[in-house]
Amino acid sequence: MSRVYETIPELLSMKSYPKELFYDGDLNLLKRTKISIVGSRKPTQYSRQMIQKLSSSLSKNGICVVSGGAMGIDATAHSGAGSSNTIAVLPCGIDLRYPAVNKNLLNEIQKSGLLLSQFEHGFTATPWSFDVRNELVVALGDVLVVGEADVDSGTMRSVEFALKMKKEIYVLPQRLGESSGTNQLARDSLAKVIYDIDEFVSKFSLSQNIEPIIKDDFIAFCTTNPTYDEALVKYPQRIFEAELSGEIEIRNGRILVI
Repeated sequence: MSRVYETIPELLSMKSYPKELFYDGDLNLLKRTKISIVGSRKPTQYSRQMIQKLSSSLSKNGICVVSGGAMGIDATAHSGAGSSNTIAVLPCGIDLRYPAVNKNLLNEIQKSGLLLSQFEHGFTATPWSFDVRNELVVALGDVLVVGEADVDSGTMRSVEFALKMKKEIYVLPQRLGESSGTNQLARDSLAKVIYDIDEFVSKFSLSQNIEPIIKDDFIAFCTTNPTYDEALVKYPQRIFEAELSGEIEIRNGRILVI
């Protein structure tokens, strides 16, 4: 664990510049174009898939993904970007792994990406430290993408920070009755809707040649919630690889995309 001593221009938009900032990993990621992604800890399968595609496309086009290391949308954003193209901002000390379920993911980010925290070694997460973490996540990104959020959710606190910082907010198109928070932001013209991922990425990519999202036929098949036996017949080799890598989960004899 080391302290960040140089001024990070993006953080000047915060209410108060961090008194201390600790890191472990590659500080060069701070010099890249950055997009912050936040959202529900229990997102729908659709939101996971779209954020996975979005963060993967951003990463392939040289854009760093910033998120808060939490379960759900955060973890999906980090994993989609790849550990060497993402920054995880923690609500606890750099030496701790919170939440524990994301231990392996955070360890990989430590090795090849960047962990940031405003908290001393050994500090455990508290309710107020999540707000501190969220403000830092929002400040680092050129814009904020909200993958999914209900109106009264903690994610909407990040939206408040973005509005105060006058940062553009983007949301996914969602079905009626789902993600009420992002639907309300779009309805009130406080957020723009990402209808085309390649078009969105092109706004921030230095390259004019946006690398298209490659469709994974196996994952597309799994989104139909097939039985394990059906998937095994159609993709005998791929199913084992996907289960080991954590892309899918077998539950009650059926396939779920993680």
